[in-house]
Amino acid sequence: CRSRWSPVVPGDGGGMDSPAGAGLGGADPQLQRFIEVETQKQRFQQLVHQMTELCWEKCMDKPGPKLDSRAETCFINCVERFIDTSQFILNRLEQTQKSKSAFSESLSD
Repeated sequence: CRSRWSPVVPGDGGGMDSPAGAGLGGADPQLQRFIEVETQKQRFQQLVHQMTELCWEKCMDKPGPKLDSRAETCFINCVERFIDTSQFILNRLEQTQKSKSAFSESLSD
């Protein structure tokens, strides 16, 4: 059963603006920073897990004692495309956010 891939984008969910970080406005700054760091670690682990699952399903035909050159090349390309796609989505989200911000500022003028 193949699962459909959807990237986990850094800055997507979690953090101080999410329910996990809600209500910490008056909390100790050191605690807030700790929560932010742990949230980033969790996002990174999710990204690695997602990438591993996707690339394993795509590239690994028959597990053996070592990778053949085709599987190795496939894994390298898969990881590079995963990173490229995640970066593209992040950049697109930033552009969308900036254009929304500029649009709201023009409405308030």
